[in-house]
Amino acid sequence: MKGYQVQFFTKQDLFHDGKHLSDWLIDSTRSYGIRGATVFIGETGFGQDRNFHSAHMFDMVDHPVQITMVVNEDECDRLFALLLKEKLHLFYVKLPVEFGKIGG
Repeated sequence: MKGYQVQFFTKQDLFHDGKHLSDWLIDSTRSYGIRGATVFIGETGFGQDRNFHSAHMFDMVDHPVQITMVVNEDECDRLFALLLKEKLHLFYVKLPVEFGKIGG
């Protein structure tokens, strides 16, 4: 199947609609019929603001977060329509991919 690998990059301490942004995104995409998504918590990173974000002994909420999913074209269109409707500001990477399942 042809589609896209979509990756969103954010921070652990960002919220939307009362939830961590990554949790909101996982819950919302699941209810939109997206087959799967994975959240990766990073150790250290920096974003467009050029500030470092990392886990410190005294500050465990500033981890960089990456949410990755593979979607077909229709799912991708619906996903981005949702993000625009919610007025979210997220950096993303969208790559064309071939995906499927192998074996039983």
